[in-house]
Amino acid sequence: MANRDFELLFASTAVSRVGSEISYIAFPLAAIVALQAGPEQVGLLNAATTAAFLLIGLPAGVWVDRLRRRPVLLAADLVRFLLLAWVPLACWWGVLTMTQLLVVAFLVGTGRVFSDVAAQSYLPAVVGREHLVAGNARLAGTEAVSRIVGRGAGGALVQALTAPVAIAVDAVTYLWSFLCLCLIRRPEPAPAVPDGARHLWREIDEGLRYVAGQPALRAVAASGALVNLASTVIVVIVPLLIVRELRLPEGLVGVFFAMGGVGAVLGTMAARRLALRFGYGRTLIAAATSVAPIYLLLPFADQGVWLWAAAVAYLLMMAKASIDNVLLVSFRQTITPDRMLSRMNATMRFVLSGALPIGSVLAGFVGEYVSLRAALWCGTVGMAVAWVPIFLSPLRTMVVLAVDPAEPAPVAAAPR
Repeated sequence: MANRDFELLFASTAVSRVGSEISYIAFPLAAIVALQAGPEQVGLLNAATTAAFLLIGLPAGVWVDRLRRRPVLLAADLVRFLLLAWVPLACWWGVLTMTQLLVVAFLVGTGRVFSDVAAQSYLPAVVGREHLVAGNARLAGTEAVSRIVGRGAGGALVQALTAPVAIAVDAVTYLWSFLCLCLIRRPEPAPAVPDGARHLWREIDEGLRYVAGQPALRAVAASGALVNLASTVIVVIVPLLIVRELRLPEGLVGVFFAMGGVGAVLGTMAARRLALRFGYGRTLIAAATSVAPIYLLLPFADQGVWLWAAAVAYLLMMAKASIDNVLLVSFRQTITPDRMLSRMNATMRFVLSGALPIGSVLAGFVGEYVSLRAALWCGTVGMAVAWVPIFLSPLRTMVVLAVDPAEPAPVAAAPR
């Protein structure tokens, strides 16, 4: 797929995602090590990064549908650069507090809301619908590689240079992303103008009804929400477990999560080939049911071999999640008409990412008032059963993405 503009979008995405993965490690460690935060505070910090999806996720889809997507992406990158640059400055001046970290996390998360909705809606304009699966596979591959590079680098940077320095590196990556997006030349079509007056809540309702009215999309939303809730519990608890309970170096947090990046790379590389060989539905179900029992190793994480066994379980968990990501995002984009893309993506983001702050608060509460291990069990069991909505939906029998893009209803091909 020779496409200069896609290569610029790819470069923008690749570098900014590496930076985001650095902060993925650096933000909780800044709270745990620099500010002596406990499980409840770490849970709140993680919730702050995703709370905007619940608060403005739905109207964001309507607003982005009314705008060209590239300017939204540019604004989101520039704002996040300025916000993240404040954290190391505040630390060096000796004025950084947990409240400031929470505010920055929330505002950066707000930028992510607009960026995520706009990016998924912008891709079809850059590559065309016929190249969506290939484009999503490359972008998902970038996300997977960034988890290895970014999280490994994040742990190393925090251990060697402190968490605020790692966050400063993330800030620079958003500036790079901004510059790459500025160089894209392909004109973006003007957004469709609806007849009559625009009504925010009516347009939000259209997006909700579109997703709710399709059994396959409902299943994707339900399964994805459970995955996000459960995986967030794990993400909140693992740094606390490694640093506080096991008393291991901070760098191991980055190594552990980088193992998930390895799994994401493997899942991304395999997704399209498996789907073409065995069918989309069979691939989704087989990937989920074959690795779900291995997830149960996670709560047994301890010093020595049990920590690495848990890391392998996390690797397989992320491999399965990446297979889902490539196939299901392509499915969503393929069946949705242009005029509904942002609202569909925003509705999905509201449901999927709205589960993240709930998972963060749950992790903090259970970790603080019961135990870290109990919280890990909650997350692991949730991940192990998250495939059930897909199994009960029409997606189970889908072999190819056979749809008419002009039609809102999905057409799942019959099994061969």
